[in-house]
Order: sequence, then structure tokens, then C-alpha cells
Amino acid sequence: MNRIPHAFALAFGQLGDRAILVVLARSIAITLAVFAMLGVAVWYGLAALLAHYGVAADGSLSALGAIVITIIGGWLLFRLVALAVVQFFADEVVEAVEARHYPSALATRRNLPFAQDLKASLRGLMRAVIANIVALPFAAILLVTGAGTAILFWAVNAWLLGRELTEMIWLRHRTPEESALPLSGLTRFALGGIVAAMLLVPFANLLAPVIGAAATAHLIHSRKPITTRARP
Repeated sequence: MNRIPHAFALAFGQLGDRAILVVLARSIAITLAVFAMLGVAVWYGLAALLAHYGVAADGSLSALGAIVITIIGGWLLFRLVALAVVQFFADEVVEAVEARHYPSALATRRNLPFAQDLKASLRGLMRAVIANIVALPFAAILLVTGAGTAILFWAVNAWLLGRELTEMIWLRHRTPEESALPLSGLTRFALGGIVAAMLLVPFANLLAPVIGAAATAHLIHSRKPITTRARP
């Protein structure tokens, strides 16, 4: 647990690396493009629905509806989309961290084929959907508490993010003898909790997946001594 602040400090400290900046730019661009396409699709869908029911409109009503639905959808789905996108660039994030801090780990890292990356992303997406569906009834009950619903969803997403980020790095370094995730449940929860909190903050939410991946790499590789470290 006491390694977590140090891991995040190292992750933030490497934001200026060209490799990290490239991944960050790609992931942000693709994530925003996904929600832009969602907004356009909702706009056309609402316009067609209004026309079907004979509602006279100049397009402003469907545009307003598209904006509202996209904002709500973005708030609910941003974590899933951003993490799924960065999953495909995780190799570059991990490689940048390992090249600078853990060259011996870099030598044994393996790149995942596209099919395995896609499978891991879909598995994580299904896990997130199921967990949030299961949490919905409890969230409804906790509405009367005011903050209870928000805390519940934060906790659920903290668990999900901690697991997904750990698995993202672990799959690239797993040996045939290893069957369990390398970080303890409490460490994964704390890791995911910080990233989940970042996802709630405007602008910081764009950095969160990349920072989370870099911090996870530090947490996993710093579990054992590294005999040789590359110079910054």
C-alpha cells in the first residue's frame, strides 16, 4: 500500500516522455471521437423518431436531446470507453515505463496479439456491465442517503479498474506458473480507487487511463528488486 503514492508520482513524472504523449493523444482523440459519433447517431435517431410521430421540429429539439443524452452517456460510459481504448495502446505505455525504469522486465515482456487484446477488453467490458447492473438495486436504495449511491458506484468502479489495470500489465509478463494476479486485493482496490476518482474530474479524466496503466506497471515491477535500472 505504501508503494502506491510513489507509483503515481513516477507515472505523472513520465508524462513528458514522447512515447507517453503519443499514446495519450491517440487515446484522447479516439475516446472523444467515439462520443462524437454517439452524439451524431443520437441526433439522427431522435430526428427520425420525431418525424415518425409527426412532431414538427427544425432540428433544434433533436440536437438538444442529442447533447443531453451524449453528456449523460459520457458520464456513465467514459470509464469503459477510455479504458477499452487505452487497452490497445497499453504495450506502448508499459514499454515506455519499463525502458526507463525496469529494463530487465522489458527484456521479458511479450506483446499481445490483437485477438487477445480484444478478448481481454471485451471480458473487462462484460465484467463492468454485470457489476454495475448488480449494483443498481442497491444504488436505488442508497439514494435516500444522498452520497451513498455515488460512493457505491465509486467502490464498484475502483474494484473493476484495479483488476483491469493489473490484468492489463500482468498478461504481458505472466509466466506459465502464475495463476493469480500479482497485486493484493487491497492494493488493487486502492489503485482503482485513485483512478476512479480521477475519472470524475474534468481534464484529469483524460489522463486517468494512461496514468493508471503506468502506475500499475510500477506497482507490479517494484514488488521485487530490479538489479539494473535504466537512466532517466
